[in-house]
Amino acid sequence: MPTSPSIHPKFKFNGLSYSSAEELLNFVDDLKTHGAPYEVSIANFMEEWLDFGETIRVRTSGSTGIPKEIFLEKEHMINSAEATGAYFKIGEGTKALLCLSADYIAGKMMLVRALVLGWDLHAVAPNKDALTEYDNNYDFVAMVPFQLHHSLEALDKVKKMIVGGGAISTELEKQLQHKTTEVFATYGMTETITHVAVRRLNGFAKSDVFSALPHVTFSHDDRGCLVIEAPKVSYHTVITNDLVTLHSPVSFSWLGRIDNVINSGGIKLSPEEIEMKLSKHFNFSFIVASEKDEALGDRLILIVEGQELPSEAVYTKAFQGLHKYERPKKIYSLSQFPYTETGKIKRQDVLSLLHKHK
Repeated sequence: MPTSPSIHPKFKFNGLSYSSAEELLNFVDDLKTHGAPYEVSIANFMEEWLDFGETIRVRTSGSTGIPKEIFLEKEHMINSAEATGAYFKIGEGTKALLCLSADYIAGKMMLVRALVLGWDLHAVAPNKDALTEYDNNYDFVAMVPFQLHHSLEALDKVKKMIVGGGAISTELEKQLQHKTTEVFATYGMTETITHVAVRRLNGFAKSDVFSALPHVTFSHDDRGCLVIEAPKVSYHTVITNDLVTLHSPVSFSWLGRIDNVINSGGIKLSPEEIEMKLSKHFNFSFIVASEKDEALGDRLILIVEGQELPSEAVYTKAFQGLHKYERPKKIYSLSQFPYTETGKIKRQDVLSLLHKHK
């Protein structure tokens, strides 16, 4: 018999406690009527979470394909919240910041963790200044890389932070090394109810290897792509398009997406690996991609965002760290890249725009 998920007695939302689901629903109704758009999204999710249905409808981000709606089991979402709490040792009374949109799984799961684990959750608009605008200190925060970049000066307000939803540049990672905050990159997707693996980005435990959360194991298929077994959050084996080096059943290194691999003159090149090398030298948005070439089949290109192109010296220095096959054959620029609502570059849309401007 389906039942409404219980509310942990220690749960607080923006400093207020709730003795029952009915009391919280009354607050939710008021938030839907008088709240800002981001608060209406929170209210809509809470209303769905507290109903008697067994599933939650969620949208995928659309960064690697067409956005779609899928249904997730509430029981699986509770399991995911408990796994996060156990891994990071963040139980009841944890002071947490919600600064991600509740329209997407990452924001929804911050609410679920708070409700299930008994957190004191502070919600703000999902913008780049989410951490710097207020004087509060937090035990746990989740952000996208763009927000982290704009929060570096205020990072001492946070004990532990997870970062997901996009690649973390080498430069950004370097800027974290003298911070006391424990910062972790996450690996996951909507289908796995956010992260199933994490890697430490700074401190003595810094690592390039992703480690599994409880009850998660990994393998790879004959393409070299990651296969996820996570029975607590998914009834099905999740077969990804992410190329990995598997170190053990509970650890891997991420190499890039197989959909993006470029075959140039018989040499297979990973755009993500090249982008990671270039990110040490570039402080602007860019992607590595390909275009048709009579001799090579596909040739490597670099597309940068911005009105003003960097100097030749910037490119020369950056390309010195690349293998000769990894050096772009041509450089293009677009004034503005298209992004998903969660801040990821839409690679295919960038290429479509480029073709229109050629």
